[in-house]
Amino acid sequence: MTREKDNLPEGDDGRTIANMNIEGMPWYAPEKEDSPQENPAGTNPYDSWLTDEEARIATWGALKAALLVVGVICLGIVLFILFCTTIWFR
Repeated sequence: MTREKDNLPEGDDGRTIANMNIEGMPWYAPEKEDSPQENPAGTNPYDSWLTDEEARIATWGALKAALLVVGVICLGIVLFILFCTTIWFR
């Protein structure tokens, strides 16, 4: 669905801001298949995105960040209970 620049409304330069070509919608038009030069048969462009070691390091970093958040929340709960039992409810 291409339009000529002459047929565009005023203020529209023809650029696509958000592609609304979504699979399952009535107006869906499948994109052309990649040419063999761009994506050779049997290869996935995302296969070499992260090596095993990089994935392990990223997973460990995410786990440490999650444990830090959980630890801070648990510490806050413990301190609140101590505050309640020693100061507030006396």
